[in-house]
Amino acid sequence: MSPPPSDALIAILAIPLASAALLAILPGYKLTARLNVLASLLTLLAALSLLLGDRPEPGNTLFIDDLSTVFVVLGSLVGFTTSLFSASYIGHELEIGRLTPTYLRFYHAMYQILMFAMNLALVSNNVGLMWVAVEIATLTTVVMVGIYRTHEAIEAAWKYFILGSVGIALALFGTILVYMAALPVIGEGVDAMVWTVLAQHVQDFDPALLDLAFVFLLLGYGTKVGLVPLHAWLPDAHAEGPTPISAVLSGLLLNVAFYAVLRYKLLLAANPLVLAPGPLMITMGLGSLLFGAFMLYKRRDIKRMFAYSSIEHMGIITFAFGVGGPLANFAGLLHMSLHSLTKSAIFFAVGHISQAKRTQKIAEIGGLTESHPLLGWGLVLGVAAIGGLPPLGLFMSEFLLVSSTFARAPLLAIPLVFGLLIAFGALMLQLSGLAFGAPHGPSEPAHASYLPLFAHLALVLVAGFYLPPPLVAWFQHVASVLA
Repeated sequence: MSPPPSDALIAILAIPLASAALLAILPGYKLTARLNVLASLLTLLAALSLLLGDRPEPGNTLFIDDLSTVFVVLGSLVGFTTSLFSASYIGHELEIGRLTPTYLRFYHAMYQILMFAMNLALVSNNVGLMWVAVEIATLTTVVMVGIYRTHEAIEAAWKYFILGSVGIALALFGTILVYMAALPVIGEGVDAMVWTVLAQHVQDFDPALLDLAFVFLLLGYGTKVGLVPLHAWLPDAHAEGPTPISAVLSGLLLNVAFYAVLRYKLLLAANPLVLAPGPLMITMGLGSLLFGAFMLYKRRDIKRMFAYSSIEHMGIITFAFGVGGPLANFAGLLHMSLHSLTKSAIFFAVGHISQAKRTQKIAEIGGLTESHPLLGWGLVLGVAAIGGLPPLGLFMSEFLLVSSTFARAPLLAIPLVFGLLIAFGALMLQLSGLAFGAPHGPSEPAHASYLPLFAHLALVLVAGFYLPPPLVAWFQHVASVLA
């Protein structure tokens, strides 16, 4: 019999699920916005309690370890701060009539369903249940991307749905192949789909089936990660959906899909006859980095530009874990965490900027540091961080990754550094027009909640100077497990 899950593990699933049911029946945006923030805060507190060691023994359905704890805590933090940002952002969209109460009827309920699905994927001990959870998260975000009900928003939602469905179908086929590889060794039934059982017997699985399975799994879940050439849905979804969903997509959902890839990479690493997944991850990671970097130069829509930045950074993270080794894995974990904080902060700033300027067109936005100083300088700091400028935290993660790559595969460091420099140049070029010079274009007072924006940027700035020893030890342990 499976051991009972811990209270914290139950809470990170039960709180968003129960909140979604309650929010679905409550009227009024202000009340549901406050309850959404409260539910997200309670989920974050439950996630933080996992750091105190409240972890049960793995069951057939749920389990938690150091790797999944990283993703759960990070996701809950970004989920909470995004709920704060969403309250002011969506409230202003209602005031100006861009959204209506009818369209927003289930917005907060869907937000909590998304939190539930992502947490379920992260703590699932069953490969099939994890697949279902990622599918629920995908379908939820599809609906939220199309919430404006414009032609462009509906088109973006359909593109996301179609490409996401292709990706999830490939991931399902890869999951079935893993189950087929397990059948001769474990036998039929639930045990052949349980992560912890699979890990104990994977060395006896057919390596050819596992090789083929990982190709489909990387392509399938890689679609959700936004890796090239499976990225086409991501820029449209960011540009046409509400900005809180852009923050959630870049800060949370891409990480959840990548978590699935890491789990399978860990599984395959235990079978010495399986081809190393690293080269495939390195190839897709470098391709995404270079493609995203070059695409930053010609963007006309500010949200679409930062969507390509997300593709670039998910490429960096994929490359890091493909290179492997304790240092590269540590750099990948650090980069993933800081990218989530930084990119969501950038979208917080961009969301309020687009409301104040009444446009997302880069050509019609300028002189932000003069017209809207707090938002303008917040954007400057966020772009400096995402570009990897010292002393901000992403500089450290990129420096560690470049150092590790030079040590393990010097030739790969050349395209890596080239991609980083190209992306940095593009971002600085775009930022000069957005933030500096004489203000132009339409302008209104910013109705912004600055706390989420500057809280994230403060964490990223502090990380460039100091990482708490317990956090370093935790990341080092996870990196060594992944290695």
